[in-house]
Amino acid sequence: MKTTDAFEKEPLWLLIEENILALGAQGLTDSNLEPSIHKVAGELDNAGFNVSRHGGNLLKVRWAVEKASKVGRSLLKDFNAAMEVLTLDDVMDPFAATSKLLDDLGGTWPELRIPEHRSDVIQIVEKKKLDLLIAKAKGLSGDEGIRLLLKEEVESDDITVGLEITEDKLKEVKEQIKKERAERKRVAGLLDKVKDKSNEEKVRHLFDNEVSEELILEMAGVDQGAIDAAKKAMEEEIKEKQRLAEEEAARKKAEAEGPALEDISPDDMAFYIDSIREIMEFSEEEKEIRVMCEQSSIPKALVDIAVSQPDKLDELEKNAQG
Repeated sequence: MKTTDAFEKEPLWLLIEENILALGAQGLTDSNLEPSIHKVAGELDNAGFNVSRHGGNLLKVRWAVEKASKVGRSLLKDFNAAMEVLTLDDVMDPFAATSKLLDDLGGTWPELRIPEHRSDVIQIVEKKKLDLLIAKAKGLSGDEGIRLLLKEEVESDDITVGLEITEDKLKEVKEQIKKERAERKRVAGLLDKVKDKSNEEKVRHLFDNEVSEELILEMAGVDQGAIDAAKKAMEEEIKEKQRLAEEEAARKKAEAEGPALEDISPDDMAFYIDSIREIMEFSEEEKEIRVMCEQSSIPKALVDIAVSQPDKLDELEKNAQG
């Protein structure tokens, strides 16, 4: 949507109508007709338009004032009233809105249908659309207003000025939208791979590929029930995997710790105790003792006694020897 700022220089016909509107009802009476024509011409001369000394331009003023006097009000009074009631829905298609506007007013003011006037009216309607879009955007929360204007292809300058935001903020939102579009493209590719699968399988496939629940609902064509069912099934699988992992970890831990004291044979007990004594001759630090015992595959139950009750090793050794 291109910028629709005010005309760089307003067209003469529109300035004539603005000056006629300023005359009020009193200025359109028969007795004030000539003074009003000269007043409007003089105002336009002062604005830089050659009217008083330009026969064609002066005739335009005369015809416009006489027409307003005949109708009893100015063209702009009707035009502004019609523009005032237009909603955003009315002006989303400025060309269609202009056609309706001219149909409504053209019976009284056929001059609006002149091609050059029609193009000016389209610009006014486009400016109305921009103003209404900005007003709507200002009422939205977060970045939704910026997103709305970007969606409607409003020019960047109009967005920053209209919403009073920085160019950096606008750039940030544009980058977010770019990433979201890339993610939607990725999800579309994922869905294509499971297009013949059930809804639950589609949902699980998307969850496995870290797609957000919100985007699944939007793009996968499934309802919340399908998502809940998939999540429940996945939770049960996760619990089972966790249980098996815990069992495996416990098995490995028990294997690493070695057998309990009562399960160690007399020959192995004597061997382990000899090994522990050699290690304790090398170091008195518990941490070092434990590390070396672990490296020598000495059962943890026996190592615990060695570092906490070393005198008990003699008793264990004696019992092992019979």
